[in-house]
Amino acid sequence: MNHSVAEIATERASIYLQQLCKHFAHKLPVEFTPEQGTIPFSVGTCRLEAAAGKLVLRADAENADLLKQVEGIVERHLVRFAFRDPPEIVWRSAEQAAS
Repeated sequence: MNHSVAEIATERASIYLQQLCKHFAHKLPVEFTPEQGTIPFSVGTCRLEAAAGKLVLRADAENADLLKQVEGIVERHLVRFAFRDPPEIVWRSAEQAAS
């Protein structure tokens, strides 16, 4: 399993988390609260967490190519929702994020 993490500084973390989850819930069995969510894509999963001043995205997939797809899907949609204040999204491997 491949994992990556992106931490985005934003005061709108919970709003973006809920927008993303509601958007994908039209077609996927998404679970979410204002503080956390899980989006099960066919290519992998994204877990979201809203904390004080940041949105944390955790992507998981079977291989590196599928992981890039999960990252890309979430990133494109988040940028679309956050167009007024475009976030800087930098994905790091889970190992890099832990250090």
